[in-house]
Amino acid sequence: MLLTDWLHSRRVRYLLGGTALFFAVFALLRGAFLIGFADFDAMGGIGSERIVEAVGIGLRFDLRLAILMMLPVALLAFLPRANLVRCRAVRGLSRLYLGLAILVVLLLYVLDFGHYDYLGLRINSTILRFLGNTDISAGMLWQSYPVLKIAAGWLAASVLVLWAAIRLERHLLDRPARVTPTISRAAVAAVALTILTLLGLIGRVTSINPSNPVPLRWSDAFVSGNSAVGALGLNPVIFIYDTIRTPQETFDRAQVAKHYEMMVRYLGVTEPDPEKLTVTRQISPQPHRLQFQRAPNVVFVMLESLGASRLGTFGNPLDPTPNLDRIAREGWLFRNFHVPVSGTAKTVWASITGIPDAARAESATRNPFISNQHTVINALKEHRKVYAIGGSAGWANMNALIQSSIDGIELVEEGAWKSPNDDVWGISDLNLFRESSALLKADAAKRPFFAYIQTAGNHRPYTIPADNEGFEIRKPSLQEVQDASFQDVGQYNAVRLLDHNIGRLMEIAKRDGWFDNTIFVLFGDHNGRISRLPFMPPAFEQLNLESTHVPAVIYAPKLLQPRVFEEAASLVDLLPTVAGLLGIEYRNGALGRDVQLPAPEGERAVHVILREGAFPLIGAVTRNFLVQMNHDGSKATMHDLASKTPTDNVAEAHPEEFARLAALARGLHETSRYMMYDNRRAAQ
Repeated sequence: MLLTDWLHSRRVRYLLGGTALFFAVFALLRGAFLIGFADFDAMGGIGSERIVEAVGIGLRFDLRLAILMMLPVALLAFLPRANLVRCRAVRGLSRLYLGLAILVVLLLYVLDFGHYDYLGLRINSTILRFLGNTDISAGMLWQSYPVLKIAAGWLAASVLVLWAAIRLERHLLDRPARVTPTISRAAVAAVALTILTLLGLIGRVTSINPSNPVPLRWSDAFVSGNSAVGALGLNPVIFIYDTIRTPQETFDRAQVAKHYEMMVRYLGVTEPDPEKLTVTRQISPQPHRLQFQRAPNVVFVMLESLGASRLGTFGNPLDPTPNLDRIAREGWLFRNFHVPVSGTAKTVWASITGIPDAARAESATRNPFISNQHTVINALKEHRKVYAIGGSAGWANMNALIQSSIDGIELVEEGAWKSPNDDVWGISDLNLFRESSALLKADAAKRPFFAYIQTAGNHRPYTIPADNEGFEIRKPSLQEVQDASFQDVGQYNAVRLLDHNIGRLMEIAKRDGWFDNTIFVLFGDHNGRISRLPFMPPAFEQLNLESTHVPAVIYAPKLLQPRVFEEAASLVDLLPTVAGLLGIEYRNGALGRDVQLPAPEGERAVHVILREGAFPLIGAVTRNFLVQMNHDGSKATMHDLASKTPTDNVAEAHPEEFARLAALARGLHETSRYMMYDNRRAAQ
């Protein structure tokens, strides 16, 4: 018997052929991702060898998935009597399995392409958050994408792949046997297939420790430190499985304790307790409080999907935001302002609680065990409190956080407005401003108010309402808008419409008599998907900071003089800063701090999460540097934000600053996870 006789086995050839078929399909899909979705503009400064390395890693993940697809078929192929060769029923079962597996796998690829096109992230366990709002998610998809064409393409591709698999099966299994099955041949085949399968699943043929053969992991794809390059090395099916099966512990108490002394200084905790890990402190009225006879109103305006790169203030060449630019000139502009992590629900959470949403599986608003949080808003005891959203606050269970955390809140949402819905996100932003003002002015003469107004118009499907008070659509070329960071003309006009409506909000507030005594706090919740950023420092695009870098302005021309803050600031700092202006005493068990107070750590540093999911990429950012690392502290690197090659690791050139920011990055992250549970209110 020749050692190669096992290769003539019909079943072995079918298993090898099926694996090759699926590998070819997945490789073609990887090619489609490279051509149609990969963000090569964000890879500037990364050598081609790193890109090739990432793609090679991705192909090994594709091979792993192909092998996993064929493993159940292998079990059916080698059953003792009723197997794929001898039993038609078993062959039918194999075809049924393959048909379902192909449908599911190709659907995940479709979702992955759409997820990356929209958010710049490969699909992972966080996509499960959309299942909690299937009606809104489905509505947004239906109104934004050609769903029927995509579905038809998915089904056609699935049928084509299944047809190819069946043709391969018939061609290889129905032919006459070329060798006589024997125990020795079966043993050789079993050993050979086992070795090949294990090597394929491990994903490497060198540097294998036989006693502990560590397989290729998702983190290997991110060796370059660039998220866009790392995305080239992931397989969506493998990655979503890895992220779903990873335990999502609440927080690591040992790590919180390790960084406690540093965080006590950072937060200004006056009565620390290393045993209880106390982070709560009582903040007294500040000397820099405003002088007023009647407490000002406070209006938070969340600007949907508006990154700093969209504003003329930050150099956008198309000048799409004249109203926001004027407000930035006349107010307090934060030039280096970051949301802790990209995402609407995560921004709502952080802006209300003062704690970064460091949840790994889904947004913190979806966790019923932590929805009841302390918030500085409750220290505004004189103020009427209103939360206004044009659509449903049930999205991501935001209503649970809002109603459980804010005392006496009036939540006004879809169904309560007189205006008709314009799209899946509810009424238009302009109608939201009109009706909110009518609601707020009703008893504004009796008491001040705190209002949180959540916009949604700058979001797919980018609806332009017929009733828009003179807004005119512009039609620059696709090249022009892409050079100004926009993906398409629709996104460009949506930003322009948001800016137009902000201008109208100010006019409405003046008309209704509450503008002069109001502090407006305007901030983006995250950036929308960008095209490229040639007009901004390369760091924002190449280090993924464009997703967290958003505009923030505190605007009260009758109360505040214009001012520019250059040091880094965070979304979580907004409420403490406003409380400082109002001169109120408040409890703070969160991460946010009044930006008018000096930072104990020296150069102000804030927390960012640059990659979500089970394996987040965390960081600490100042106006000059970013230190980033894996969530466990590994692979820490330091980057100069003003550099033309920002992906270079400059840790050795700035050892003291690197050590300071590396410790802060880990301490801020672990403490944020702890605070999400420590800041809970007692049951009401």
